[in-house]
Amino acid sequence: MKLKSSILICYLFFSISALSQNTIDIDAVFKTENHTINIKQTIKYQNRSSKTLDTIYINDWSHSYSSKTTPLAERFADEFKTTFHFAKNEDRGFTAVTSIKQSNQNVFFERLKAHPDVIKIALKTPLKPNEYYDLAMTYIVQIPNNKFTRYGVTGDGEYNLRFWYMTPAVFDGSWHYYSNKDLEDLFVEPANINLNLTYPNNFTALSELDIVESTTETKNTVTTFTGENRINTKLSLVKKDDYNTVETDFFSIQSNIDTESLEPTKIAISSDRVAQFITDNLGDYPHKKVLLTWIDYRKDPIYGLNLLPDFIRPFEDTFQYELKLLKTTLKVYLENTLLINPREEQWLLDGIHIYYLMKYVDTFYPNQKILGKLSNVWGVRAFHAADLNFNDQYPFLYMHMARTNIDQPLEMPKDSLLKFNKNISNKYKAAIGLNYLNDFVGDSIVDKALSDFVKQSKLVRSTPKDFEALLKSKTNKDINWFFNDYLNTSKKIDFKIKKIKKSEDSLSITLKNLRGSNMPISLFTLENDSITSKQWIKGFKGTKTITIANKEVDKLALNYDYVVPELNQRNNYKKLNGFFLTNKPLQFRLFKDVEDPNYNQVFFMPEFTYNFYDGVSTGLKLYNKTLLSKQFLYKFSPKFGFKSKQIVGSASLIYNARPENSNNYRTRYGLSGNYFNYAPNLSYTSFTPFIDFNFRNHKDLRDNKRKYLSFRYVNINREVDPTGEFETDGEPKYSVFNAKFGIVDNNLKEHAALFTDLQLAKNFGKISATLDFRNLNENNKQFNLRVFSGIFLYNDTYQDSDFFSFALDRPTDYLFDYDYIGRSEETGVLSQQIIIAEGGFKSKLKQPFANQWMTTVNTSATLWRYIMLYGDAGIIKNQNFSPEFVYDTGLRLNLVEDYFELYFPLYSNLGWEIGQPNYDQKIRFIVTLSPKTLLGLFTRRWY
Repeated sequence: MKLKSSILICYLFFSISALSQNTIDIDAVFKTENHTINIKQTIKYQNRSSKTLDTIYINDWSHSYSSKTTPLAERFADEFKTTFHFAKNEDRGFTAVTSIKQSNQNVFFERLKAHPDVIKIALKTPLKPNEYYDLAMTYIVQIPNNKFTRYGVTGDGEYNLRFWYMTPAVFDGSWHYYSNKDLEDLFVEPANINLNLTYPNNFTALSELDIVESTTETKNTVTTFTGENRINTKLSLVKKDDYNTVETDFFSIQSNIDTESLEPTKIAISSDRVAQFITDNLGDYPHKKVLLTWIDYRKDPIYGLNLLPDFIRPFEDTFQYELKLLKTTLKVYLENTLLINPREEQWLLDGIHIYYLMKYVDTFYPNQKILGKLSNVWGVRAFHAADLNFNDQYPFLYMHMARTNIDQPLEMPKDSLLKFNKNISNKYKAAIGLNYLNDFVGDSIVDKALSDFVKQSKLVRSTPKDFEALLKSKTNKDINWFFNDYLNTSKKIDFKIKKIKKSEDSLSITLKNLRGSNMPISLFTLENDSITSKQWIKGFKGTKTITIANKEVDKLALNYDYVVPELNQRNNYKKLNGFFLTNKPLQFRLFKDVEDPNYNQVFFMPEFTYNFYDGVSTGLKLYNKTLLSKQFLYKFSPKFGFKSKQIVGSASLIYNARPENSNNYRTRYGLSGNYFNYAPNLSYTSFTPFIDFNFRNHKDLRDNKRKYLSFRYVNINREVDPTGEFETDGEPKYSVFNAKFGIVDNNLKEHAALFTDLQLAKNFGKISATLDFRNLNENNKQFNLRVFSGIFLYNDTYQDSDFFSFALDRPTDYLFDYDYIGRSEETGVLSQQIIIAEGGFKSKLKQPFANQWMTTVNTSATLWRYIMLYGDAGIIKNQNFSPEFVYDTGLRLNLVEDYFELYFPLYSNLGWEIGQPNYDQKIRFIVTLSPKTLLGLFTRRWY
C-alpha cells in the first residue's frame, strides 16, 4: 500500500513538474481609445506525446467574433440571438496577426476554414517527443462589445476579458481544438504565465494571477502578473474597483458578486465556510486566490433565484449569498484544477459541481424548502411545491426534459446539447446520477471516490474513464449500468409493482420494468407510513419476481425516497389491504402545482379570453396538467361571456405518446370542442377528433428542422340568425376531413417551410401547398418569399357563397383555426386584421375569392431596419370566369416578425390606394394575443 502511494506521489510530482515547464509570456498594451490590445507573446511548449509533430494548432478565440459566418455567429443564429448579427462592425472583435516566428524565422500559418478562430502553424523543423517549440507572435486584438457574451468592452468603457490571447491546442496523441461557441469550454494545458500589462492610469487591473509589481507612469500604468500551472486567466480593467477580497484560512476570494447587502462580518463567515467546505471535500486549492466575477455567476446562476425581483426574497440573505458564492467558487475551482476536456467530457465537471452544491445544502441547510419562506405563507403552503426541499429542484428540472422526450445523453458533446440541457438539465442529471450511484453502492463510496479523484487529478490530464476505474477499484458491485445506460443514453427509468402474492410468512412481488434500461430500483416496505426495510433490486428487463418476509408491512413502494430519477412515480405504490390496492384520494388545488404521486390531482384556475362577440369571457378551468408533462391531459373550461351573456368555453382530452430513440418524438391523440359566438348573438359549436405526429432529428436535437403530419375530422355547427339580419355564409352545419403535412426549418438567418393541406367534405374537396422562405443576409437586409397554390378537386358550393373558397386576403376560417378577434367583421378596425394564409394579399380587391384555383406569390424586402417593401402577385380562377391577374404593393412595418406587423398599401389593381378616400381603413395589421404563442418567442432559444 505504501509502495502504491509512493508511486502515485511521484507520478503527480513529475506530471506537475512537467506541466510547469510550459511557459506563456505576454506583453499587452491596451489602446482604450479604439478598444484594441497590441500583443507581443512568446510560447514555449513541450511535446509530451510519443509522436513527432510538424504541425501545431493555436487557439485564437478572439477571432471568433470576426464575421457573421463563424461558428460563434452560427450558434447565435441557431438560438435566435439577434444582437450579434445586427451589431455594428466596430462592435465585433477580431485578431490581426502581424507575425509568427520560430527561432526568429517566419513560419507558414493559416486559419482553418471550418474553425477560423484556430490557427494552423507549420513548424520549421519537426518536433520530436519531449522536445520544445518556441514561438514569438505579434498581433492586435480588437475587443468585442460585451453585449454578445458579457465578455468584452462594456458601455462604460471597462473591460472584462476571457480567452483573449492565443493558447496552444492540447495534443495527447490526437489534437483537441474547436471553435468558440460561447460555451466557456476552451481546453488548454496548464502553463506558467507571465503577463505584463500597459493601460491608462484611470483603470485598475484585476486578474486571478498573482501581482508582481505595478508602476505608474505619466499617462499609463504598467502591471506585471505571474502564475504557475495556470489554466484560466480572466482579466478585468475597471474604472471603479467594486471587488471585495476576503482572506479565508484556505485561499483568498476576490469577488464582485452581489453580496445581498450582508454585513462584512457575515460575508467573511460565509466565505470561510464555503472555502472550508470545498477544501475538506476536494483538497487544497493550488493557487492563492480565487477571482469571482458577476459574469461567472450570471452565466451559471442558481436558476430560480436569478429570476426573482429584488423585492421578493423568500430565502435568508445569508443562504442566498452562500449558494451564489459556493456555486461560482466550485466552478472556478474545478476549471482551474481538473484538466478534463470541457467540450467532450463536460458531464463529469458538471456532476461534481452540482453534487457538492447539493451536499452543501444537505449539510448546512437540510430543512430548506424550494420555496423558502413562502412555504409557510397561507395559500402557498397548500401546494405540494411547498413540501419540496431545495434539492428536489434538480431531479424536477431534469425530468422536465425527460418527460417531453428531449433529454440528451450525458456523454454527448457540449455543443450538441439544447440550451436548456446544456445550462440546466444535463448538469442536474449528472449530479443526481452520482447521488443515485452513491446510494446504490452504499457506504458513501462514490462520495469518497469523487473526493479522491479531484485530489489525485489536480493539473493532470484525466478523463471520465479514470474516474470509472477508480470507482470500480473501490466496490465489488456491478455498476456498468451507470456508465453504459445512464451516461451514454437517454434511456428512461420507470418501474411498477405488477402484482403481489401473499402467504402467511412471505410476499411474492412481481416488478415490471416499463422501459428498456438496465438500471436498479429500490424497494421499500412500510407500516403505518414508516419505513421498515429497503433493498436494491438489480436492473432487469421485462418482469422479475422477488420474495420478502411478510412482517411489519402494510404497503410496498418503489423509490420511496425519490433517489432514483424515475420518469413516473405515480405507479410505485401498492397497499396490501383493501379492495383497491392502488387507490389514491382525489385532491383539488387552485392553480397548477407540482405532481404529487400520492394523489389524483385536479387543478382549477380562473381563465379569461376575449373576442369581439362574447367580449371578455371569464370562468373556471379544470385540468390535470402539472408543471411536468403528462401522457394523459384533460381540460374543461366553461366561461361566461359578459357581452353575449352566454355560457361559452372549450374542452379537450389528449393522450401524448412519446417513443424513445425515434424521430417521431411525440404523437398526440385527442378530442377537442369549442362553443363561442362567431357573430353577434350567433354561436358555433366545434367537435374535432384528431391525431398528430411530430418529428425532429432525435440524434441532433439542435437541428431546428421540424416535421408534422396531422389528421382530423372537424365538425362545425353554426347558429343561423332567425331574423335574417345577419346572413350566415355557406352551410351552417358541415364536417371536413383535414390532412396536413408540414416541414419547417427555422433559423435567425434562414427560414424555410413547406405545408400541404387536403380537405374533403360532402360538397367540396381541395388541396393546397404553401412554400415559405426568408433570408437575412450579411448586410442585415431581409428577403421574404411565399408561394401559395390551391385547387378545388370538386366544389358544389360556389353558386351559393364563397365561404369555402380560397381567400385572397382574409380567409373565412370556416375550420375556426385562426385567432381572429372579430372573425365576421366586414368593416371597422377588426376587419383590418389579417393572418397570412392562403392568398396572403394585403389589399382588399374587388374579387377577394377563388372558387376554382388560385396561385399567388408574396414577397417583401428590407428598405431600412424594420421597414420593408412588399409586393404580391397572383392569378385567381373562378367558375365561369377567365383567370384574373391580381397584384398589390406597399410598405410593411415588421415590428416583431409574425407577431406584430403593420401593412400600408400603396398600389394595386385598385390603383394608387394611398391617394384614395378612407385610406386608414385600408391599413392592415397582424397581432398575436395568445400567451402560448408569445411565449414561443422566448422558449425557441432553449428547446
